[in-house]
Amino acid sequence: MKRPVVWSVCILCTSLAAGAGYKLLPSRSSAAETPPPRPVPVMTGVVDARDFPIYRVGLGTVQAYNTVTIKVRVDGEVQNIAFREGQDVQAGDLLVQIDPRTYAAQLQQAVADKARDEALLANARLDLERYSALAVKEFASRQSVDTQKALAAQYQAAIQHDQAAIDNAQVLLGYTTIRSPLSGRTGIRLIDQGNIVHANDSGGLVVITQLDPISVIFTLPQNNLLDIAGAMRDGALTVFAYDQDNKVRLGEGRLELIDNQIDQGSGSLRLKAVFPNPDKKLWPGEFVNAWLQLGVNHGPVVPNSVVQSGPTGSFAFAVRPDNSVEVRPIQIASSHGDYSLVATGLKPGEKVVVDGQYRLRDGSHIFDSARVKPPVSVPAKLSLAE
Repeated sequence: MKRPVVWSVCILCTSLAAGAGYKLLPSRSSAAETPPPRPVPVMTGVVDARDFPIYRVGLGTVQAYNTVTIKVRVDGEVQNIAFREGQDVQAGDLLVQIDPRTYAAQLQQAVADKARDEALLANARLDLERYSALAVKEFASRQSVDTQKALAAQYQAAIQHDQAAIDNAQVLLGYTTIRSPLSGRTGIRLIDQGNIVHANDSGGLVVITQLDPISVIFTLPQNNLLDIAGAMRDGALTVFAYDQDNKVRLGEGRLELIDNQIDQGSGSLRLKAVFPNPDKKLWPGEFVNAWLQLGVNHGPVVPNSVVQSGPTGSFAFAVRPDNSVEVRPIQIASSHGDYSLVATGLKPGEKVVVDGQYRLRDGSHIFDSARVKPPVSVPAKLSLAE
């Protein structure tokens, strides 16, 4: 009976000793240290200081610098059309010839009437001299002298009337030959040879548009008025015309004027720029983006990929000396193309994250996965086409 008791006591003591030894062993969680987070692979760059042009961009429409609808000013038959549709013409080039015979006959008649009245005037003056000489000797009455003097004055007035008729006939005859009033390009012909035209016709013969130079009318918000007016006082402002994708530069011109009133419906300014257009890249009716350059500022310039947006505004990830990042609030002064001018928040020479920000938090450690040399450099002369 004593032997089972002894075994029970031994087993109990062994269990207690094993439990005590287990508690004395160090725990696995306290022995193993938590590994630090891995650095995030990013691409970094250095903030550069460069000249950065300041632009205001508006949607514009190309318009011909001058447009004229050629119309007839006399009645008659179209004898000759001397231009081709789509032809470039110079000022003074023959366009259309109207049958001139009727107006040439009217001119000849007016010339003949003047010659007749001049002969009558000459005879009236001779008679006046005779009557005047006879009146001195009292062989003619004063009344006959006065009557002859009035007759000579009547013929003199008739000659002036004839000269006016000659001038009018010459003008009408000149209207039968229609020449281009400006240099430009003809459009679609609106009348065919052989048709009878009239001075009171509502339509025209052809429309000529001046393509070089050419103008662009564009709009900007009214809050740009003071900046634009101030910049215009310092000199002519440059305007660049780009296609709707802002990829192809179509021309470079100058700002001609600001319209004399603001559109109350849209609160926008209308501006007109004039462009040389020798290669005809700008065409009337075309929609373009007009980039008005107000000036050039010098300051920190970064690629647009550096600028991030958050609930409180724009920010960038600045890199500390220990390769950790700091969320830095920034303000952008101007942006165009692939670059932005920083007003506040970054200084030239500071290191920033250019790509890979989606995994970063304030304080995250980084390493460069692909360094670009120079990573943030901006071309010396910025161009939208670049």
